Amino acid sequence: MFATPGPNNAMLTASGIKFGFKRTLPHAFGIPFGHIVQITLVCFGLGALFQKYPSIQFYLKWICFFYLIYLGWKIFGSLSSNEKETGRPLKFYEAALFQFINPKAWVVALTAATAFFPNEENFIVATIFVAGTAPFVCFPSICIWALFGSSIKLIIKNVKAKKIIEYLLAILLVITAVIIVIN
Repeated sequence: MFATPGPNNAMLTASGIKFGFKRTLPHAFGIPFGHIVQITLVCFGLGALFQKYPSIQFYLKWICFFYLIYLGWKIFGSLSSNEKETGRPLKFYEAALFQFINPKAWVVALTAATAFFPNEENFIVATIFVAGTAPFVCFPSICIWALFGSSIKLIIKNVKAKKIIEYLLAILLVITAVIIVIN
């Protein structure tokens, strides 16, 4: 699920285009860290809290919706300008915290905890195993998207072509936001 299109991967691609792979790395490292914390919390019972209080997911969806619209707007208005690069890529902690409002990340955490969590007495070891595998799957998958973005930056020198790609990414973020709210 980490390699499939979603908010993290669209944001990493856009960051790769604007800032290059190296400057996007803190963003890329923050995502698996956020997933580790998220999966650990789910294993320790946060999933049960979501089942008991479904309104939490409702509010998370709307927070994510508005954040993705905001990011889409920023991408739409800021990329491919002829001016000196402005802004900055997401920081490590910002990318980690984003996972807590990202519905796709919650689906991944809940799926990992339910599908791969063994019914053992050694709860702590099982939690460490499930959460510990996330970075080994997540990080390489998401780096592909950041590399894709930085490749676009290097290969496509035509500003109009870059703008079209960046606008498509912004539109994809907005579409993702709408789909999140509809589902």
